[in-house]
Amino acid sequence: MTKVFLTGASGFIAKHILRELLEQGYHVRASVRSDKRKAELEGLFPDAALEFATLDLTKDDGWQDALKGCDVLIHTASPFPLTEPKDPQDLIRPAVDGTLRAMRAAKDAGIKRVILTSSCAAIYKQADKPKMQPSDEANWTSPDDPAVGAYEASKTLAEKAAWDFVVENPDIALTTINPGAVFGPPMDARYGSSLELVEQLMTGKVPMAPPMDMVAVDVRDVARMHVAAIDLEATKGARFAAASGTHRLLELGQILKAWDQSLKTPGREAPVWLLRMMGLFSKDVKGILGNVGRTLAVSGAKAEKTFGFRFIPVKDALIASAEAVKMHKSNEKNT
Repeated sequence: MTKVFLTGASGFIAKHILRELLEQGYHVRASVRSDKRKAELEGLFPDAALEFATLDLTKDDGWQDALKGCDVLIHTASPFPLTEPKDPQDLIRPAVDGTLRAMRAAKDAGIKRVILTSSCAAIYKQADKPKMQPSDEANWTSPDDPAVGAYEASKTLAEKAAWDFVVENPDIALTTINPGAVFGPPMDARYGSSLELVEQLMTGKVPMAPPMDMVAVDVRDVARMHVAAIDLEATKGARFAAASGTHRLLELGQILKAWDQSLKTPGREAPVWLLRMMGLFSKDVKGILGNVGRTLAVSGAKAEKTFGFRFIPVKDALIASAEAVKMHKSNEKNT
């Protein structure tokens, strides 16, 4: 039976990948950062014969032994903050080094199949492309462009490092899955940064929506793409945007408001002049300005054609997120 090594297994996306792998009968060895995260997964999958490895993206310790005996690597682990770090290298170094650390360990273990979680952030900001022209898998974000944030640069450089690695090691078949903002139902109360954004839109923490696009996808589609890619020959050596659709942030707020009138969603977009003023004092706002006046739309057509499915609509994914956030907040009040 095929054994899959899944990194970052306690992450929002990775938990769905893990469930998909187990439901399809794969043996799984999951990497976590701590015993606390291990216990979290054992609680979610109490009857699964899971194996575990405790690993750190920034350290070599344990990687070679952890991947021995595995046939496939699914590498999801990468930092994803909502705020810009003081030093971009705080994101870039662990993303790039962690990817190469996993790839080298896979090579040493004789693994021939690697699925890497990248991002639409590695696609939609190509400096020499017209700003309002939608992107697809042929496009690459320009990591040195002033409009590119640390997270976007980290995902771009990490994915490029993986592709460069397989050029030198052509016996490894690589596929990258590039999701937009990932919505949908979390498997527990510890959800990722994308759902934190949904929470902010619901609770008045975003009084005015930044005037920008957001390409989005449902986590369940992202998970099934990772697992389907393992044996799908047409995915080898290719990257796939996991992108259901693109909406203005204000529009996402409006979808949430139509679902629940009591929510404190933003009622208007912030004027650009205000953002420019705020950007003088806030790195996060300055980062938002890099998204203004351009489209972040990425086509998911290639994925739908190759994988043979239709993406869950963004509206459905967003409301599934909101339902989970609402339930979590209600449980917090009652405890």
